[in-house]
Amino acid sequence: MDLDFSPEDLAFRDEVRAFIAEAFDDDMRAHAAQSKNAHLDKAGQVRWLKRLNAKGWIAPDWPLEYGGTGWSLTRKYIFEMEMALAGAPSTSNMGLRMCAPVIMAFGSDEQKHQHLPKILNTDVWWCQGYSEPGAGSDLASLALKAERDGDDYVLAGSKIWTTYAQWADWMFCLVRTSQEDIKQKGISFLLLDMTTPGISIVPLPTLDGPRPGDQEINQVFFDNVRVPVSNRIGKEGEGWTYAKYLLQFERGSAYAPGLTHMLQRVKEIAAIERSGRGGRVLDDPAFRRKLAEAEIKTEALNATELRVFAGRANGEAMGAVSSMLKLEGSQMQQTMTELALEAAGVYAQPFVQDTWAEIEGRTNAPRAGPEWAAPVAPMYFNYRKTSIYAGSNEIQHNIMAKMVLGL
Repeated sequence: MDLDFSPEDLAFRDEVRAFIAEAFDDDMRAHAAQSKNAHLDKAGQVRWLKRLNAKGWIAPDWPLEYGGTGWSLTRKYIFEMEMALAGAPSTSNMGLRMCAPVIMAFGSDEQKHQHLPKILNTDVWWCQGYSEPGAGSDLASLALKAERDGDDYVLAGSKIWTTYAQWADWMFCLVRTSQEDIKQKGISFLLLDMTTPGISIVPLPTLDGPRPGDQEINQVFFDNVRVPVSNRIGKEGEGWTYAKYLLQFERGSAYAPGLTHMLQRVKEIAAIERSGRGGRVLDDPAFRRKLAEAEIKTEALNATELRVFAGRANGEAMGAVSSMLKLEGSQMQQTMTELALEAAGVYAQPFVQDTWAEIEGRTNAPRAGPEWAAPVAPMYFNYRKTSIYAGSNEIQHNIMAKMVLGL
């Protein structure tokens, strides 16, 4: 695999940089810089994604026939890395990266026509209905009932940890349509309108301190919610197959570009702040060793991802490799937030829950330390979840042991 950039690729890199400089405006930059996860609010994300779509760059991984870019592996790499280095929002919302591939692969022509153009244009926002109380890492134990009643399913139960459900127009959801001897059977995959009567959303506040309007996770309740059978993806009882296909995209995303940006921020903080010995944190031998280890692992993950995605471009399935990427990527994300917390030192101790309110002048509370310091602790707490969502790291170890080592 030749990763030397051609003159055409370098010209494309310059085009990407120019686009980011113009489209990622000052308001977006300020908002993202104070976010616990570098996300914008919904209005900001929609504005950003529509600008990407107008440029034709919103769906690098989609096939050309559905509106993808048709980029080479090298150009995808350049795009992802430049976006990450600029701190720009990613294109990894749940409609684009998770639901759309399932619709493309298993949906009916009517479902593709109904949903894919709206996902591409960010006219509809999606959330994921997978985990339930008692069915998280052991997702096959899900119990949300969907009983057939004529042309509808009637849903009763709840989903939990539903990210940005309060923003969502639609949900892709796993439901229990029958009880079988093997719990993976009897699960179906539904698309449902979040305005359907009987759906209620309860926010779940978390320690990392969400801003008003930026509540991240929720519990969603279904009280005899009627969903048309025509909203089912594929065959009844085969939802587990479709769910595993989707999880390859959730787990197998590129981590290295974002980690490279996080590493850059840690270095910037460490170059400013003083250690207990009086010099810069960056000059402390123990910290430099940890930083060097993190950089080596990031480069190794980058090379691995490029190799894996090159295989995908040639038609190879992700399979258990997605578990490997998720495992290492999530562990490294946590490592980066730990290093940032260590480098920030005392400035990370005043835990500012609502940093954006301070910027907008909606609070009179004085801020301790520089602006960059306020999101450090919230980001550290927020990234504790990365080793749990999309299947806990223990689950990823089990998948690799079974599928790769044959244990």
